[in-house]
Amino acid sequence: MGSLGTTTNSSDNQFASHTPESTVAAAQQHLQDHGWAVIPDVLTPEENSRVLSQLWAAADKFRKLGDDTYMPMLDPNAANIRVFYLMALDKIFRDLVQHPVAVEMVEKVLGDNWLISNFTANIARPGSKSMALHSDQSLVMPEPWTSTWALNVIWCLEDVYLENGATLFIPGSDKWTTREDIPSNARSLLKPFEAKAGSIVLMNGRVWHTSGANVTKDKDRALLFGYYTVPFLRQQVNWAAKMPEDVKKELSPELTERLGMNVHANMAQVSLLKYLDEVFPPEEQKEGGGEKLSY
Repeated sequence: MGSLGTTTNSSDNQFASHTPESTVAAAQQHLQDHGWAVIPDVLTPEENSRVLSQLWAAADKFRKLGDDTYMPMLDPNAANIRVFYLMALDKIFRDLVQHPVAVEMVEKVLGDNWLISNFTANIARPGSKSMALHSDQSLVMPEPWTSTWALNVIWCLEDVYLENGATLFIPGSDKWTTREDIPSNARSLLKPFEAKAGSIVLMNGRVWHTSGANVTKDKDRALLFGYYTVPFLRQQVNWAAKMPEDVKKELSPELTERLGMNVHANMAQVSLLKYLDEVFPPEEQKEGGGEKLSY
């Protein structure tokens, strides 16, 4: 099967790339070397304002559907507003998760085979506190963590800095492969991801991080987290169960596949099923041209 290369080319996607390729290439190199990168101005001020406005509307809709924006399991108090299932709440988020710059970065890290595991919001209001230190891959797979199988694309909808609750991370922690690698002073090593509104922060699944505390008096910090994984990691959301039926009818074939909503699971669109046939063509083996394989 071929690559789903048309994922970002949908004619009705309201977002397009205006980021220079040199900027994207530099970010890709930094992401490869350090496990994280920042790309500024991925959204225009008008686009950013529109997404932020729709986020607050989505939070209201989320509550009206009976969901709570406070999760005691994650956050010490209700000043952290969590909005889950963004793609089920508004088309703007279904478009944003397929933004060409985001997808280009995802495919640089994960290749052509990837799924959208989740797309959520975390709005840190004044007084919000930090959650537990973790890496995304450490939560879903056993040690050792020797490969990168997940990428977070973090959309900064407001200027993000230490005082208003920037995501905190430990530089170099993407090289840790077991919990024994975590030093006892890990929290003292945390640094903030600081970026302007409209930027994206890329963070691979092996980077240890936590949310920061918002110690300002009146400044919110709204972030969106697009979480992408390789297909063999179970998604955080069962989109076939969660997505409203009317929305399902609007989804492109490409997005339907990326959400894992097709009938066949774990049969990626880009498959190595015929790898041996391509490397050792059957006709060559019949003619004695290839070495016989035994199992």
